[in-house]
Amino acid sequence: MSTEALRKSQGSLRAVAAEHPGGAIAAIVLGAIALAAVLAPLIAPQNPFDLASFDVLDASLPPSWLEASDERFLLGTDAQGRDLWSAILYGTRISLTVGLFAVAIQAAIGVPLGLLAGYAGGRVDTIVMRAADIQLSLSTLMMAIIALALFRAGLGGESLGRFAVPLLVVVIGLAEWPYLARTARAAAQVEAAKDYVRAARALGASTPGLMWRHILPNIASPLIVVATTQIAGAIMAEAALSFLGLGMPVTKPSLGTLIRSGYDLMFAGAWWITVIPGLVLIGMLVSINVLGDSLRDALDPRRMAG
Repeated sequence: MSTEALRKSQGSLRAVAAEHPGGAIAAIVLGAIALAAVLAPLIAPQNPFDLASFDVLDASLPPSWLEASDERFLLGTDAQGRDLWSAILYGTRISLTVGLFAVAIQAAIGVPLGLLAGYAGGRVDTIVMRAADIQLSLSTLMMAIIALALFRAGLGGESLGRFAVPLLVVVIGLAEWPYLARTARAAAQVEAAKDYVRAARALGASTPGLMWRHILPNIASPLIVVATTQIAGAIMAEAALSFLGLGMPVTKPSLGTLIRSGYDLMFAGAWWITVIPGLVLIGMLVSINVLGDSLRDALDPRRMAG
């Protein structure tokens, strides 16, 4: 990238930040959440995955600013006696891991198929889109139930705790690749009809070269925006599956399992077990979606060209 192009890009991003301050705030909030999750082993006072590190006698203690609290637990404890602050840090780490890697699988499957369907058209397009329609008819919940049943039948329920994260990543990734495929297909159809593609084809460019070197870079903007929203969707899917008991086990709490574990106790007075992880989840999802909206403006070709 030339110096002039880089200057225009930086100026465009500053203009977008000025016009959409919510995007800048969302990026800061999301960055802080991600940093805290990455540094969880260093800053968490307790390892919530280690059963020997907490005591059931400390169960359901309120946050430190309420009566009958314990100063050792800033946000209180859950029904198992785990420090809620530590559990949220580790749970957020799991949520972000599942979200990022699940979308990586979605992109690895959906982008090449969508690009091929949009460029080739005809029978290839029909086959890919019908496969996407069939996949969309199978909900993430249904695929999770089938995957868990097969997993438990093959390896037993005791192995679920060790393989819960990769299992969720694969299930969510395989369930939702059609969203990126449809975006790639629609954008590739527009680009394939442009003069530069026709010129490259006339000069003897190969089909893979046209798709990967010419078309893909020009459809990256909408793919990045959709991928951002898909990360939020994957995080929400993990939380929903864990809440229903189809995701992370109780011994390795995620935000979804924390919300579920405190649900029955919420009306008994222990509201913090559900409400605080729920607020963290909402804040993370809202930040990702607002950041995605800002990226849509920042990556708008008309803005970048200006």
